[in-house]
Order: sequence, then C-alpha cells, then structure tokens
Amino acid sequence: MADKRDYYEVLGLDKNSDENAIKKAYRTLAKKYHPDLNKAPDAADKFKEIQEAYEVLSDPQKRAAYDQYGFAGVDPQQGFDAGGFEGFNNFGGFGNINDIFDQFFGGTGFSRSSQRNSGPRKGADKIMRMSIEFMEAINGVTKNINLDVEEQCSECLGTGARSKDDIKICNTCHGSGRVLRQQQTMFGMMQSESACPDCKGTGKRIEKVCPRCKGKGYLKKKIEVEVNIPAGIQTGQQLRIQGKGDRGIDGGPNGDLYIEVIVNEDKHFIRDGKDILISVPISAIDATLGCKVDVPTVYGDVELTIPAGTQPDQKFRLRGKGVKDTRGGLPGDQYVEIQIVIPTSVNREEKEHYEKLKALEKKSKKSVFERFKNSFK
Repeated sequence: MADKRDYYEVLGLDKNSDENAIKKAYRTLAKKYHPDLNKAPDAADKFKEIQEAYEVLSDPQKRAAYDQYGFAGVDPQQGFDAGGFEGFNNFGGFGNINDIFDQFFGGTGFSRSSQRNSGPRKGADKIMRMSIEFMEAINGVTKNINLDVEEQCSECLGTGARSKDDIKICNTCHGSGRVLRQQQTMFGMMQSESACPDCKGTGKRIEKVCPRCKGKGYLKKKIEVEVNIPAGIQTGQQLRIQGKGDRGIDGGPNGDLYIEVIVNEDKHFIRDGKDILISVPISAIDATLGCKVDVPTVYGDVELTIPAGTQPDQKFRLRGKGVKDTRGGLPGDQYVEIQIVIPTSVNREEKEHYEKLKALEKKSKKSVFERFKNSFK
C-alpha cells in the first residue's frame, strides 16, 4: 500500500468533509485531469486515482470501512489492516484475520458483507467542454452535439434477461452474492468470505438472455443531443444533460453529462461579470467641443452624448446594456471608455488652424505645460 496516497489527500479534503464537499472536489479534479482535456503524461494516472478515491469516499459504507481500516477495508484482495497489521492478510496461512476476530471476539472484525452488491446503481458522471462565440453567450444559443452512449436496453430494462422469469437465484450463493470458505487451522475451523465466482456477486443467474442486447443489459448508440445555452452564460459554467453519462450498474440509470462552456473573446467588447466595456475613439476637437456618437453595444447602436471638455479614458455608463442575468435578475451595464486620438500628421490648412489656436492660448492664458512647471515654484 506504500505507493497509494490517502484518499482524502487525493481529493484535497479532510476527514470531516461532507457529501457535497466530496462531490465538488471530485468534479473539480476530474475536470482538471480528464485525459481528454489534460494532455500531461501523468493525467490518466491522476484521473484514475481521483476516481478511485471518489468511489470509496462517496459510498457511506466504503468510507466508514476506509476510515476504520485504511485501504485493506475497501480492497477485496486485502485482509484486515487495522493500522499495523498490513502483511498479515493471510495470517501465516491460517485464514483471513477477520475470521480470527469473528471466532475469538464475537465478530468484531470488519465484515466484507458491507461490500455486497447493493442492487442497481447510477453510472458515473462525465464532463466535456464546448466553445461558443462571445455573442452566442450574450444572446443564448442552441447547439447540437453527437455522443456515443451506452443506454439501458429498453426490452430487458437493464437486466440482461429475456423476461423476468428468466432471472433465477444463483444456486451457488443462494442469492447472497457471497460464498463462505472454511479452513481448518491451529485455532480451529476458520471461514472467509468472497464474491461468488458464478454470479460475480450479483446473486442472480440468467437462464435465457435478452435477444436485443445479448445479455449485456445495455445498447451502444450514436445520438444527437440538443443543448440549450442560456443568455448570459460565462466561461467555466456547466450545463447538465441528464442521463448521458456512463451507463448504470445492474440496471441502474446512466450518470449525467456536464458540459463546461468556454466563451471565446470578442475583438471590441470586454466582459466583466455582467458588465461590458468598450473603448471608443474620438478626436481631440470632439472631446473639447463635445459631440454625439453612435456607440456599438451587444444589442445594437445607442446614441451617446459626449460633453465638452471630456478627458482621455473618461468613462460613461449605458444602463441595462450589459449582460443578461442567467437567474433572471437585472442585466449589467455597458461602460464606454473614451480614447482621444491625436493625429500623427496634419496638412497645411490644419496646421495653420492649430497655430492660430496656439497663439490664442498664449494670448489668453499660459499653456498647460507652463501651468504645470509653475506648480513646482
């Protein structure tokens, strides 16, 4: 067990974490290290490690066993660990140490019956990414995606049997899914328990398999799914497509598919939460005298009055012209930042006018630079 990390450490949790914290940590890490999204050489191993940790900690019985006995408590190939008994799983050839506890201490050892098949179980959730354009995120959009899924067979409802009468109790384990093995040792007759080799722990046997799925209980399909992306969605937000994750176990429902949305950047608009920022260029003359301009917004042009004496980088707010609230709240605003453009070259007539303005400025008052210099005196 030396090469394994503590399951709580793998998910970045402490032992008091609740079910919601475990699920949140799993989704975050699974998204980060999923081999389809992360091309690092060790991503697949980390993803497998995360799945293993989540499988144990999300199951109350397995988690309790792990908390008390460590890895041995959840590994069917290992015996009772109890902190310091690792390496004694077969107890020198005298049977499993759980059986010794059963014989001498009235069954205080860990029983693997807690690991028995608990019936139909929901499949694991899956995650994928989808890129959309900036304006698609602003206005909302519907996308169609193609998926390969394994869905429950509609004819046998996941049982794998032709009819319910073809599902019988396993003759070997008598429906328990477990078998006991007795062994004579120096301590007396010992017994150990393991999954039934004939029914693989299900407790059932099928006499005639379903002709449609050939006894698998599921069918592989290629399907097209419509994804409705709401207006106002942001990068990193996820959409849930129910029942399109991994197939269920023993006739259980499929897991869910989570689609993480990635919004591409726009050339002009910058988004900040529900607000939109855009830079608008005007001339120095328009900034000095004031003007009216048609400003682009994500919903079309809006007339904006630029007052006389507007300064570089000054911002104006257009109320309600930002991003819609996905939860139905008030929309954001658009902020217009003024960029004053100074010409890099002027013709003769323009130069004459600028010279006249310069002369007028000197006649009426000191220049801007002169006033700046005087402030140091």
